[in-house]
Amino acid sequence: MTNYSITVQPEKQHFNCNESEAILSAALREGIQLPYGCRGGSCGACKVQLLEGDITYGDSEPEALTDKETAGGWILPCQAQPQSDVVIKAKEISQTKDIPIKNLPSRVMHMEQLTHDVMGIWLKLPTTERLQFLAGQYIDVLMNDGKERSFSLANAPHDDEFLQLQVRYYDGGVFSEIVFNEMKEKTLLRIKGPFGNFFLRENSERHSIFIAGGTGFAPIKGIIEHMIAKGDKRKVSLYWGARAKRDLYMDQLAKSWATDHDHIEYIPVLSEPVEEDNWKGKTGFVHEAILEDHKDFSDKDIYASGPPIMVQSIHKSFLEYGMNEERLYSDAFEFAATKK
Repeated sequence: MTNYSITVQPEKQHFNCNESEAILSAALREGIQLPYGCRGGSCGACKVQLLEGDITYGDSEPEALTDKETAGGWILPCQAQPQSDVVIKAKEISQTKDIPIKNLPSRVMHMEQLTHDVMGIWLKLPTTERLQFLAGQYIDVLMNDGKERSFSLANAPHDDEFLQLQVRYYDGGVFSEIVFNEMKEKTLLRIKGPFGNFFLRENSERHSIFIAGGTGFAPIKGIIEHMIAKGDKRKVSLYWGARAKRDLYMDQLAKSWATDHDHIEYIPVLSEPVEEDNWKGKTGFVHEAILEDHKDFSDKDIYASGPPIMVQSIHKSFLEYGMNEERLYSDAFEFAATKK
């Protein structure tokens, strides 16, 4: 199998990648933290410019790139495989490059059903270990069949006695079926991480809009708790999109943030409220609810965590209202019975 040299400009980082491996996977293996989100080609968060060389996507082109971006030399390294030596232009995420990725055993210490289809899991690492991570990052749970399931950490780094996960049930989801039907407290799991570039940009004082779709609330919970702990007073608007009221599984916690902190506001949005909800709040798609409240995003940071379609809608519509694309930070995830 042929190995090719990958060079990252402007930092002039170098690493090797074989012809059947995604460039992003090889970079992460070498400790080079490039921007990325879903790692499945759906969100576009990892896109970089191809300056030299040839790549292939295999059988299908990724959906996250427009024809204009492709013509302009943009590629998705999470899917692109090198066919020659390659030079790309990308911004390395300096805040994560010194955090070691660890493979660790953990024990399920507590399980709590947060709502009808979301289970909270509290994991305990060995007494001699701690997982260094940035609020908003995720870990992989390593399955016995060798596959991995990715879950965002719902706790802030300062509150790291337990690693908190929020797992949604999916019919046919291999890991979620185990969680809801078989897993017990004291179960041993092996995890690997941390991963991801969805974390708070500490050097910004701009108004930050956090957008959660479903269990996309988990990493945002960790980030906001981190901000509260460190005394960050920047303006925060949290929009949480869910189907019905019961799907806002930590609604009281989010309300308490807004009640206790003048700089934080919380706006839940329901797409399919039921009659018994007696819902008086915002309805519809969460990104449309935000556009009702804000008409200029040029001075704002946007943090979006949820399904790829939500992140894509935010990207497209907010750009029309002045959003700086470099200030959209996303954690797009997508269920697949054989992957997540």
